Amino acid sequence: MALGTDTKHYETPNHPYQGERIATEHSLLDRYGLSNKEELWRAQSELRSYRRESRDLLAQAQDDPVVQRRTQEFLGRLKRVGVLDEEGGLGDVLGLEIEDVLERRLQTVVYRKGLANSPFQARQFITHGHVVVGERRHRVPSYVVDVDEEDLIGFDETSPLADELHPERAEGQ
Repeated sequence: MALGTDTKHYETPNHPYQGERIATEHSLLDRYGLSNKEELWRAQSELRSYRRESRDLLAQAQDDPVVQRRTQEFLGRLKRVGVLDEEGGLGDVLGLEIEDVLERRLQTVVYRKGLANSPFQARQFITHGHVVVGERRHRVPSYVVDVDEEDLIGFDETSPLADELHPERAEGQ
């Protein structure tokens, strides 16, 4: 349980120098345009908490109404943010990978929608305030995009990038 207001929300690796782990982390940083390993470790901690909650729910009696309600709420939350597909259950949560969590970041969704040429450019567009979700401008690249918000992502109408002829817009947009 977190104590105080400045407690870290992620766990660092147990051993600082593991070549294979470091190479995997660098690959993920490049693929998803993360600015540092702290963002990756936060996503890993989030995934770890999903698995922990799933194991906790699986260990309890499944016919208890409180457990059933908690299970529905937990699975509904994961399905709403798109980490888990609609047919997924508690056992499927244990099989989630770090990529499933990273794919739901606003930065990744903007890049996958073709609004930017690279994940790094998508990060820049978001932090500079060019991207809106619905009517609201988001400046946090790690914002977790709900499935129903995915179609509402676009450029702010006051942004210079709203012009289709802007040279920094991704081709085909």
